[in-house]
Parts: sequence; C-alpha cells; structure tokens
Amino acid sequence: MKLIRDEYGFSKGRRGPVIPSPGKTRITIFLDDDIIEAFRTKAEAEGKGYQTLINEALRAAIQPENAPITQKTLRRIIREELHTA
Repeated sequence: MKLIRDEYGFSKGRRGPVIPSPGKTRITIFLDDDIIEAFRTKAEAEGKGYQTLINEALRAAIQPENAPITQKTLRRIIREELHTA
C-alpha cells in the first residue's frame, strides 16, 4: 500500500489562503450575535456579503464625509434648502 506522503511532499507547505487578498487582513474579532444577524439580513436583502457591509459601516464611521446619505439626512437637507429659498 502506497501512502499519500510518499506521493506528495507537504514539508514546504504553508498555512493560509491559496490566493492572497491584497489590501485585506484576516483578523479574529468578537461581535454581538444581534449585530452579525442584522448585517447578514441586510446583506441578503441587498445582495452583498455581510463582511462587505461591515467594512462599509466601519469606513463610514472613520470617514463620515464619505458615508452614504441616509433618508433622514436627505430630508434635513431638503428642509434647509426649502427654508432658505
């Protein structure tokens, strides 16, 4: 019987993804279950990945000027513009 180790040499193998993800870093983070579930639900509705939505939320938190305009913000802007016109 021939063993698999006789056919394949894994001595130079490395752990991790086969294809690197430039600009991405794998981390371990603990988030509350309700937060994860909310992002998963929203991601499914929008057809995106939940990690993508978490990235967008974190990016908006550190760069509020680049955050998407919410309905509440848009209404405030319209009211201000109508009031000054």
